[in-house]
Parts: sequence; C-alpha cells; structure tokens
Amino acid sequence: MKLLLLLVGVVLVLEGLPYAAAPDIMRGWLEKLSRTDAKYLRIIGLTSVLSGLCLCWLVNRGG
Repeated sequence: MKLLLLLVGVVLVLEGLPYAAAPDIMRGWLEKLSRTDAKYLRIIGLTSVLSGLCLCWLVNRGG
C-alpha cells in the first residue's frame, strides 16, 4: 500500500510540473487536444497504458 501511495504521489508531481512551469503553453496544448479526434486520443491512451504495463512487467521480471 505504501508503494502504491508513493507511485500516486510521483504521478501527481509529474502531472503538475508542466502546469506550474508553463501554464500558458499548457493551455495551448489543451486547446489543441480538445480539437483532436477521439479516435486518435484513444489510440494514444491505449499506447500509453500498454507501454506502462510493459515497463512494469520488465522491471518486475528483472528484479
């Protein structure tokens, strides 16, 4: 449980950094993102999920 909470904390830090460092640039990205077709967003999301799962599997397998 401690590891899970640490991971959530790291995700929050990484997600928040761009907004804290460059909010105007992030606003522009969000506007572009809102105009992107849902099909492409789904592909990007699934690719991210699969990449994350593969990374977790590789790290867990090696240790």
